[in-house]
Amino acid sequence: MKKQYNNIFLANSSSQHPFTSKSQGGTKTSAFPIGDRKSHAQRLISSLEKAWKDSDVKKQNRKAISLPVKDGTYLEFFSHPDYELLTKSLEKQRSGKGIRLMKVDHIETPKGSVRKATVYIPKGKENYYLKKIVEYEDESKNTKNKRPRNEPLVANIQSIRLAVLESFWPYELIHEIPEQDPVWCEIWLYDHSPTIEEEFRELTRSLDITVQSEVISFPERKVMIAFANKEKLEELIESSDAIAEIRRAAEVVSFFTELENKEQIEWAAEALERIEITENSSVAICILDTGINNGHILLEKLLSDDHKHTFDPIWGLADVIGHGTQMAGIIGYGDLQGFLENKNIINILHHLESVKILPNPSQGENDPKLYGAITLQAISRAAIANPDVKRIICMAVTAPIHTKGDGSPTSWSAAIDESCAGVLDGVKKLFIVSAGNVDDSSDWKNYPHSNLTKPVQNPAQSWNALAVGAYTEKNLMDTEDTDNYNVVAPIGGLSPYSTTSLTWDEKWPIKPDIVLEGGNVLKHIHGCFQSEDLSVLTTFNQPLIKQFDTIWATSAATAKASWMAAQIQTVYPEAWPETVKGLMIHSAEWTSVMKEQFLGGNSKTDIKNLLRVCGYGVPNLEKALWCLNNSVNLIIQDELQPYDKKGRTVDGKKRSGFATKDMHIHELPWPRELLLSMGATPVFMKVTLTYFIEPSPGEIGWKNRYRYPSCGLRFETNGSSSKNSFLRRISAAVEADEDETQPASNIRWKIGPNTRNLGSTHSDVWQGTAAELATSNLIGVYPTIGWWRERSWLKKWDQKIRYSLIVSLITPETEIDLYTPIATQISINNEIQTEIF
Repeated sequence: MKKQYNNIFLANSSSQHPFTSKSQGGTKTSAFPIGDRKSHAQRLISSLEKAWKDSDVKKQNRKAISLPVKDGTYLEFFSHPDYELLTKSLEKQRSGKGIRLMKVDHIETPKGSVRKATVYIPKGKENYYLKKIVEYEDESKNTKNKRPRNEPLVANIQSIRLAVLESFWPYELIHEIPEQDPVWCEIWLYDHSPTIEEEFRELTRSLDITVQSEVISFPERKVMIAFANKEKLEELIESSDAIAEIRRAAEVVSFFTELENKEQIEWAAEALERIEITENSSVAICILDTGINNGHILLEKLLSDDHKHTFDPIWGLADVIGHGTQMAGIIGYGDLQGFLENKNIINILHHLESVKILPNPSQGENDPKLYGAITLQAISRAAIANPDVKRIICMAVTAPIHTKGDGSPTSWSAAIDESCAGVLDGVKKLFIVSAGNVDDSSDWKNYPHSNLTKPVQNPAQSWNALAVGAYTEKNLMDTEDTDNYNVVAPIGGLSPYSTTSLTWDEKWPIKPDIVLEGGNVLKHIHGCFQSEDLSVLTTFNQPLIKQFDTIWATSAATAKASWMAAQIQTVYPEAWPETVKGLMIHSAEWTSVMKEQFLGGNSKTDIKNLLRVCGYGVPNLEKALWCLNNSVNLIIQDELQPYDKKGRTVDGKKRSGFATKDMHIHELPWPRELLLSMGATPVFMKVTLTYFIEPSPGEIGWKNRYRYPSCGLRFETNGSSSKNSFLRRISAAVEADEDETQPASNIRWKIGPNTRNLGSTHSDVWQGTAAELATSNLIGVYPTIGWWRERSWLKKWDQKIRYSLIVSLITPETEIDLYTPIATQISINNEIQTEIF
């Protein structure tokens, strides 16, 4: 018999320590191209003069035929191959005014990687760069170190030219620029004026360009969607001073159509008698999909008509496609097939909400929309109609095309990050999104290699959302016809449907975060085929025809993840969304088959590759919900202020500007004497840190002041270090992070900080002896640089960020009781929740 206990929420466990880094940050530019200083300067001056001349000619020609003309000029700067541009020095602005950096790109050329930057220069600032170059050329202006003035900026610039349409488009997707036929494009405006949207709409009307009504606002960016071809886009660039970027609008994937199902309506009627539903449940799962038909007898008590909404009233509320109703069957019941077969009574503690975000097929093709704006408005409608609930958002809709596929943010993924962080309404939210599917049967034949090259789809690159991939336990025993067939994926392996982030740029988060059942595929001599027997049973959208259907891939996995999140939230109503997300990741483990498939060795690189394919593995609801005697979960929910003004005296010197402010040290209630007595007994300590960042998605390099996250947090443990030594090590870690390197650590982490520090959820495991862990009872949480600090004119530098820290102490020795001495230390109610036989 095993006893299960509540997870332990620790209150007031932190001590706050001030920190001010001595480092000033900034880009390292210690290497410069070797060449003749004067000839280089003269070449750049000639480039500038030509750009200004060409700009003046264009403006005069437009004025002559009464076309709108922008006041300023867009220039494009290129670096020498394999040299950095000092982009921070390319701009000069205060409070959003002045010379503005609009976009940064990397271009791979035969001679090396070239950096390019698109910059806006307002009228009257034309001589800014000319002065910098002249000072660089003039030897009398040398620095005290006898180096050319402005060398870090000027020496690395290879060329300057007037910006063109391609300057504003993602370099990897330039082939998508429309020619004659117009397409829907995202126009990213530099949002420096309260009237920017109104001015842009007026401009597009004068140019006869259709603009949709949806808008998304980010720090210094506003995103709108326009129907335009190449000529019209070039008109916008020549007419507007606010164009920062242009991208193709996202297009969502089609859903799978209905399958045959052998189940009978009597099953649903019998199941209905075994359901106990909690009235006025305080936990809701809001499904953003094709709508839900709650006329189904298994859904009518879970979803009331009052909780059904649609983005566009013309679409109606009904689920014509069927996908939303399929999702609802799993989100409501978790394992519908298991419930039907085992005849148990179940108590459902959550309820459903539906917001239809896609039109019906009969209403024509679905024009690309600004899905970030639609998502935000959909959540808002559900919240207004049902404000007093803990809401989990679920969405299994993705847009695989017109994105770079490298993990970089989009307007949609950033809007989800913004929603999770509660930027607009002050309410933090757990958002669960599908990673997207490999749905071409020709790709299944190349499993698993095809999965490794098919990237996780937009918007699952969201930092704050829980992105769900798929694995499978389905095999031939689940099918009726096994002659001449086999299954594509092994039991416990990655599902053939699941996308991965193995091809992403390494600076972006680990996605998917977790994997759950997504079904398998049949393999035959003639190819690969879907099978409803290898899929997941769920509800059908037309109950007059049949009651049950099947669903598969990351949609099924995402629905199951949402159900799991609701179980955690109902058991722990005090848990923040960050905590629920953290517990799901914290409880996840890789199957042995996943390790056989994708873990090539034991190096940190091997583990990182496994993470980018399978996330942190399969979450275990029991481990997320409960402690055992030999496995204890401690949960800390806290907040800190990462930054502050330097306007105070430090070490006898007055400091100005902005700096890192606070770090927290948490002292854990380890049973020191017990651990010491256990000696060489193996123990594990697992740590998961989760927080929600505020995004800044403008494509301007994502470093220095333009980093994507508002703030980053990190954790570290003391190991055998004293508290004072540990504080010094964390201080060094903050400085090291500013220089984009990692500090030395005396902890043998399984994943390691280089990989775990990606994104806004950081999880790792330390394994050692009980005696070693006895002294490792301090965990530090500290901030790293984000745009809240670097872009002080946005007045976010004094914001606080909250976080969830989950720490588990585990030993394989089941007869050892770790829980009781820990519980005794903090005087909690040691109530047994369940007994397992």
